[in-house]
Amino acid sequence: MSRTEAGAVAHSESNPADCLFCKIARHEIPSDVVYEDERTLAFRDINPQAPVHVLVIPKRHISSLAELGEGDEELAGHLLAVASRVASALGVGEGFRVVGNCGETAGQSVFHLHMHVLGGRRLGWPPG
Repeated sequence: MSRTEAGAVAHSESNPADCLFCKIARHEIPSDVVYEDERTLAFRDINPQAPVHVLVIPKRHISSLAELGEGDEELAGHLLAVASRVASALGVGEGFRVVGNCGETAGQSVFHLHMHVLGGRRLGWPPG
């Protein structure tokens, strides 16, 4: 799939009915879930970039960090708390990275807000 085709697919996911991560959150598509509560889901990335690579998503469709609105502050904090909890549960609580890409030029490929939790090896800087 070309970058243009991938971009078209990613942008079509702004509709919650078609969104890959919404489907995962609704358990319509299988995933390796490591944490779930009423607002969030955390699952292993299918293309891990570190020994531990988990995605933390809100169950409610929000296309990106830029789309968080007034009143979403508590949810944003909860996503970070879940990222920390997941890192600890997976044995990398003493050294992990949380990454969020916002927009296509930043590398966002699925347009549903998500955070990458990476750990289990020394992570370099700058990341990309």
